[in-house]
This record gives sequence, C-alpha cells and structure tokens, in this order.
Amino acid sequence: MTNKTTGRKPNLRSSIYEGTDGRWHGWVTMGLKDDGSPDRRHRTGPTEDAVTRKVRKLESDRDAGRTSKAGRSPTVAVWMATYLDTVCERLVADGTMSPRTLDDYRSKTHVWIVPLLGQHRLDRMLPEHLDRAYAAMLKEGLSSSTVLKIHRILSRALKIAVRRDKVARNVATLIDPPTAADTEIEPFTQDEARRILAAAEGRRNGARWSVALALGLRQGEALGLRWSYIDLETGVIRAWFQVQRTTWRHGCAHPNACGENRHRAACAPNCERHRHGTTCTADCKRTGHRCPRRTCPKDCAGHASFCPERHGGGVMFRRRKGRSKLTLQCPPELLPLLRAQRTRQAADRLLAGARWIDHDLVFSSTTGSPIERSDDWREWKAILRAASVRPGRLHDARHTAATLLMEQGVHIRVVQEILGHTRVTTTERYVHVASPQVRDAAKLLGAALWD
Repeated sequence: MTNKTTGRKPNLRSSIYEGTDGRWHGWVTMGLKDDGSPDRRHRTGPTEDAVTRKVRKLESDRDAGRTSKAGRSPTVAVWMATYLDTVCERLVADGTMSPRTLDDYRSKTHVWIVPLLGQHRLDRMLPEHLDRAYAAMLKEGLSSSTVLKIHRILSRALKIAVRRDKVARNVATLIDPPTAADTEIEPFTQDEARRILAAAEGRRNGARWSVALALGLRQGEALGLRWSYIDLETGVIRAWFQVQRTTWRHGCAHPNACGENRHRAACAPNCERHRHGTTCTADCKRTGHRCPRRTCPKDCAGHASFCPERHGGGVMFRRRKGRSKLTLQCPPELLPLLRAQRTRQAADRLLAGARWIDHDLVFSSTTGSPIERSDDWREWKAILRAASVRPGRLHDARHTAATLLMEQGVHIRVVQEILGHTRVTTTERYVHVASPQVRDAAKLLGAALWD
C-alpha cells in the first residue's frame, strides 16, 4: 500500500504515550484514506496496559482485514439507497437481475427495512436489532416466507457493504434466518383441468390457458411467447423469453411535482394513489373522488410515467428464469388452437389499424401490446368461476401440468426437462402424486403381505 502523494508506503508502527491530561494514548496506522493521507486511529485509557491491549486489538483487526474504512459508517437507510440505485441498477442493466425483482426490493426496503432498521449505522447494528425487526414484521401479519425474502435482501446488501469496506462484518449472518413455512400446493385434477379448458374455449386469447396446462409455462413465459419462436408445422416451441413491463422512473430534478397534475387527470376515480380513504380527511363523506390535497412520494410510480425525462420503463423481453433456452414439443391437439389464435389476432390487427403495436406476441391486447399481468390474473379467476372450479392460483396450472405428466407415467427427468428446471429436486416439489411405478410397487407389496 503506497501513499498516492509521496509514493512511499505508510509507516504501520503504532505509538503509545502518556499525555498531559494524565491519560495514556495510542495511535495505530491502519493504511491510507481515499485521498492518500494516512488513516490513523486513536485509542485512550487510564493505564499503559489498558491502551496497549486496545492498540494490539486494533492492530490484529487491521492485519486480519476486519476493520472498516475511515470515516463515519453510513446508516442502513443510506446504504440501502446506494445499494438499490447503483449496484442493483447495474445488475438490471446487464440483465443479471429482473426489473420486477428490483421493484420488489425497493418496495420491501421502503415499507419494512428503512422504517424498522434505517436509523442504525452499519457498524453499530447488532443481531438483536434484526431479531426485533423480524419479530415486528411477523406481528404485523407478514408471512414467514416474506420475512425470509426481506432477510435475504438485507443480507445481500450487507455482503456488498463488507466487500466495499463500508462495514467489517455482515450482521445478518450472525442470526438464524427466518424459516419459510412450506405452502401446501394443490394442483387441479384431470377433470378440473378439462373443465377449465372448456370454459376458456371461445374466449379471447383462450389458447393461452391451453398453453399453461399443456406446457407448464410460467405467466411471464406464456405472455412472452412470440410467433417467430413457434413452428406451427412441427409443433416446436422455443420458450426462451418472458415479457415484462418495467416501471418508469423520474429523470427530472423535481420528481415530487413533475407530471403530478397530469397523473391526477389521467387516473381513474379508484386510483390506488389518490383514492378516497388514503387522501381525504376523516370527516369526508364522499367516495370514489380525487383528492386535490394528495402529495405523491418522491418515488411515486403513478406519475413518473408522465415525466418528460422518464427512463427505465416500457416493455422488454428478457431471458426466462432458469435455463436460458427452453425448447418444447407442442402436443398435436394444441396446434389447431394456436392456428385459430393467429387467425383471430389477424382480425384484431385489421380492426386496430394504425393503433396496432406489433410485438410479434402470440397473446396480446386488442392493439398488439402485452397483456397486463393483473388482467391475465383476473381472466384466470373468471375462467375458474365459469368452470365451477376452486379459486386456485395461476401458478397452480404449472403444478397441474407436472402432476398430469407424472400420472401418465412420464419419468421425472423428462418432466424436469419440460418445466425447464435446473435441479430435479425443484421438479419434485411440483409433483403431487405417486408415479405409476410407485402405485404398482404398492400393489405388489400388498399382495405379498395380504395375498
């Protein structure tokens, strides 16, 4: 380590002496500051032995690389803002992190991490602080799996802080992480799956649900299917991408005012940002109106889309989760449904005319744009009601596809390949029936015991 100004290495010898105040003082050179000047730390005590012990401890920490950089350690709130705006933004830019993942990080940081832990300095945060924060989250009704996600976000941020010498240790590694309770997953039966397909038949984009149950694609993968990646002759489907609509972010110097009036004029009466109950006084009797007193937060995504210098938003296609390239074979019965979907979409294109936005999507809105995830979810719930089927999750269609494959005697390794899982242990969580081989083994064992 060389001084940037003089080109000489700093003298790492420590000094201990008795001061004019009657106390003993020790100085330890830790290295260099960012400006090239020596980083010297001070210790004091009533006796020479006391200061010597402190100096030796500091020297030991220095030699082991356990000390933080010079200067005041940032608070959790300040570091989380730096971590999200620099580290995570770069990961999104190079495709390592999903924009929706970053939005989730920001939300959990804003709602939970900063209010409960934001005031603590990184170098003074204790394991007990995390324990109390997680207990408060659980008391507020958060599920254990959500608390575990928050713990992982915070732990990752602190890990980067240690790498960059902002703090000497990652306090999140000193506690037992919250344990996520296993969610009981109930796939649809074969009869229920057929009723769902019957209810979806004839609906706009009805083939979308045939794709979900026949191929087991995730929501983003199904909505991100493009015609150029489907061979309607051979039935080969390359589900390589998923479509995402990323959140717009402000690019101007006054994000708390930019576009806010335009946002008020554009939002519906039940807009979540300005709706009655979150914006009006306690004695207000009207419902469903826009409140003029509403002041959006700094990072309000509702009116950031109206910012003239907005950035980071819009539609994007990114590599699917897991294996980067998943190639599937379409069941023969699904091919006519996809051909009919293309014919109906051609009619939508003619009707939309100049309003059509061509993204080459298999399933799109009436103007060619991607289907919103919330609209897709509502359509799924409507189909389940029409089919008189229990209100299952959208992701249950993926579990159903895996379960039906196993019921037909398909080997779990093949199911793993179809679902695109990297590890077979992940596939095992999707399978909720005994394989035909297991059922046959049970019959043989029963015959051996009871003839």
